[in-house]
Amino acid sequence: MLQIPFWLPAGDHFSSFILLKFIVMDQTTISILGIRIDEPVATLTDLVVAAVCFYAASRIYRWKERNDLFFYLKYYFLTMGLATTMGGLLGHGFFYLFPFYWKLPGWLMSMFSVMLIERAAIEHVTPLIGKKLARSFKIINLIELCTFVVVTYSTLNFFFVEVHTAYGLLFVVGSLQLFNFYRTRNAASKYFLIAVAISALAALIFMNEITLGRWFNHFDISHTIMAFSAWFFYRAAKELKLKNG
Repeated sequence: MLQIPFWLPAGDHFSSFILLKFIVMDQTTISILGIRIDEPVATLTDLVVAAVCFYAASRIYRWKERNDLFFYLKYYFLTMGLATTMGGLLGHGFFYLFPFYWKLPGWLMSMFSVMLIERAAIEHVTPLIGKKLARSFKIINLIELCTFVVVTYSTLNFFFVEVHTAYGLLFVVGSLQLFNFYRTRNAASKYFLIAVAISALAALIFMNEITLGRWFNHFDISHTIMAFSAWFFYRAAKELKLKNG
């Protein structure tokens, strides 16, 4: 693994060049009907995550639930589906066609989706913590998102996307749902916690670059695990629907 620096024009949104570092990896490439696809397994597994998210969003839309909790859940799945689609296509499969900063749309969309699942968790525990405290959490949630968006946009560093996701899922969603499960033994909270635990496992594999080989590397493994995490978030939504019904 070789790390080399290069200068990349950052476009009109930045006042100067930005020094970026990237890791040159032993990438896999295939060609289908003359179309080059880099990291095909990473692309495919990202699209699998997107498919789970789009399925969940479509199911929640059909439930016709009319409250903030299901609004946040529905758009969490929709935006996460869009983020992983962009990540798979722009960040992996066809990245060679685009400048580096084209990774930003997927990164920022994923951060927005994490904000939505945080808000869903806050909404879910509002009966226990009260509307005043819930409102404070939502304000902090918005400040958190804006801060990380600015930092990520300014640095083009995926590390801040990881930090935002870890904070949102582990600290916000995890702690709130653990509190709710402790107090109520709510089945939806149990599925939320399972989803967060699976997401944490995916993050550990990604950060430690655990691989099964060049055709199933840490990207591929973490994406596959993320699909299961998305499914358990959907199971949590189903439990919430049953309780509402």
